[in-house]
Amino acid sequence: MTHPRITDSHCHLDFPDFDETRPEVIARAVEAGVHRMVTICTRLKNEPLVRKIAEDNDPVFYAAGTHPMSVADEPMATVDELVALSQHPKFVGIGETGLDYHYTADSAEVQKTSLKVHIQAAQETGLPLIIHARAADNDMADILNTAYKAKPYTCVMHCFSSSAELAKAALDCGFYLSMSGIAAFPKSQELRDIFAAAPLDRVLVETDSPYLAPPPYRGKRNEPSYSVHTAQKGAEVFAIDYAEFAAATEANFDRLFAKAAAWSPA
Repeated sequence: MTHPRITDSHCHLDFPDFDETRPEVIARAVEAGVHRMVTICTRLKNEPLVRKIAEDNDPVFYAAGTHPMSVADEPMATVDELVALSQHPKFVGIGETGLDYHYTADSAEVQKTSLKVHIQAAQETGLPLIIHARAADNDMADILNTAYKAKPYTCVMHCFSSSAELAKAALDCGFYLSMSGIAAFPKSQELRDIFAAAPLDRVLVETDSPYLAPPPYRGKRNEPSYSVHTAQKGAEVFAIDYAEFAAATEANFDRLFAKAAAWSPA
């Protein structure tokens, strides 16, 4: 039986959770129909390891940036550094970057500086910006929108679980919203309503694994193959069949992550 193909647009395959089973995890994803994964480097010092995972595995692409929750402990990224990394054939996005005032509000100003560096790198490379946003909706909308008006760029709101207002601000700039396992949690009806109101051609799916496993795996280690469960919930949200939702999110991924779409094994 062949499964409709989907892409896990955001996972963390370099995390120690996968050290013992990485090849099996990637193989399980492909077997489930998850034929591509974008693994995200959250601290630039780890970029060589993340790059190697992408180089060693045809289905895996990667992105790199400084996560907002670690900005205070890491050297400030530079635009030149991110642009240089982007030359790699499997480097397909800038980030994840963003603002997190839930856990790390004390570093808000440094986070904003870092975010603006990453935005400039996205503007210069043409690669999509990958945004983490938590408890910072007003600043997030303001910075993204101001930069977009100055020089347009593409962007995905990864693991989107913020307000309808931030969703609207992102969609108004032509950005994408990515659906994680949170959208499949029983208590996430408000979030599902935000997705249902979004255009289908602006939605991606992801796991953010090893975190946020969707039911029936909630509370366990997440892995890319489980993005199928989130995509099945996505099909319900849009009241279409799974194959149609899978095809739509594939087209969306290819449009946003055009470099990944154009890549072919040597």
